[in-house]
Amino acid sequence: MIKCILIYNARLVDESMDTAGSVLIVDGKIRFVFQGYCTSGKTAEELAKTILKEDGIEENCSLELFNANNLTVLPAFIDMHVHLRYPGQTQKEDLTSGLKAAAAGGFGTIVAMPNTNPVVSSLEVAMQIEREAAALGLTQVFQTVSITKDFAGEDNSHLDFLDKKYVPVITEDGKDVTSSAVMLDSMKKVSKKGILVSCHCEDPFLSIEAKGHRQIALELAKKLDLNTWGTGDESKAKNDKSELLIDLCKELATADYLLEKAEDLMTVRNLELAEVANCSIHIAHVSSKGALEAIKKAKENNKNKVSCEVTPHHFSLDGSKSPFNRALVNPPLKDNDTRIELINAIKDGTVDVISTDHAPHTLDDKKNGAPGFPGLETSFALANSVLVKENHISNTKLSQLMSANPARILGLNKGLLKTGYDADIVIVDPDENWVVKAEKFYSKGRATPFEGQTLTGVVKSLIINGKVVLEK
Repeated sequence: MIKCILIYNARLVDESMDTAGSVLIVDGKIRFVFQGYCTSGKTAEELAKTILKEDGIEENCSLELFNANNLTVLPAFIDMHVHLRYPGQTQKEDLTSGLKAAAAGGFGTIVAMPNTNPVVSSLEVAMQIEREAAALGLTQVFQTVSITKDFAGEDNSHLDFLDKKYVPVITEDGKDVTSSAVMLDSMKKVSKKGILVSCHCEDPFLSIEAKGHRQIALELAKKLDLNTWGTGDESKAKNDKSELLIDLCKELATADYLLEKAEDLMTVRNLELAEVANCSIHIAHVSSKGALEAIKKAKENNKNKVSCEVTPHHFSLDGSKSPFNRALVNPPLKDNDTRIELINAIKDGTVDVISTDHAPHTLDDKKNGAPGFPGLETSFALANSVLVKENHISNTKLSQLMSANPARILGLNKGLLKTGYDADIVIVDPDENWVVKAEKFYSKGRATPFEGQTLTGVVKSLIINGKVVLEK
């Protein structure tokens, strides 16, 4: 029997549609989209049977009716920047915890970074991880491969054997390729294959200097009994150890300044090298005004080859104020003026994608200064709360940023509610409030600066390839 699902009594939203309607799924693909109100299961069934009869499969079809109860139906989200920590770092995250977190966040597809232990530096290892992930029957994983073997910065011979079908993206994420010559050669190699180069833009020498200041700040934070993920009360420290607190803020500000310049410099370099190589380039976790300006200029010259992403934490948090100045992440959180610039870049189309940079760590690692925090389970709610509910963008624009655009960049048949597209669908309540409690995350990463915050927007169900994998 052919598996068929009809989602009815829904509000349908993608990048070009916001209307009441129903979606018929046949054998893992969207077969038809009905526009108009339909609250009756019987009427919905008759609509579906009309199409199934036209296709000649009515008698050979098992039809399931899925009442969306007037919730919002969107193409499942696609995250181009996720750290699953697999293999070798399962104390931080593993395939099961990471993919459950992805499903809970409404993601039908994620792109996993290669800074694992060992580093993913071959097609064979990438495909093995993808097979293991597929066996779990949850979110689909594309595993990236490092630009240089083992992140050593020199050998890129493994790029000769990559296949875009299995590895659509390469990246040195977590760091940048120091040698411009090696980076240019790598870009030329994958340009011929149509593989995307995703760049973590960070000058390594400025980064080393910034790390020294962060280390001093970390020791001060321990003396003050303050954490480095952006929560906690500083009132006692202000009263008892105000001088140490002032020194802590100074060290963090110095590190942040150096890392901002590190991002600006390497963004310009990587964009210029990509233009020479005629390579498709994706700038990860953009956070600075300088990087935005470089991307805008590059897009004017070669728009179809340049894309970029921002993270929810960068457009949601003011990193110049307590406690978020202590929320260690690379690149660092910026001040409120820069945060607004990021939102404006989302609005004017400079930014193509919202990605999480999901970076789970153990609490001990965070206490010792590991940068980053989990993002899969808060991403939609943050984007909905900050961007949509504050009237910066529409629901359709949000769908474009989280589904349609990443699908296009990756060359996937996903991201739209349209006949013939993969039936990866998320159902959300965009108006339901909830309080972030990291102890309830599926992810092993519990150190989040959003702990205790009230957000608006809840993922209710996720369907991947026509199969319900999450239903709350």
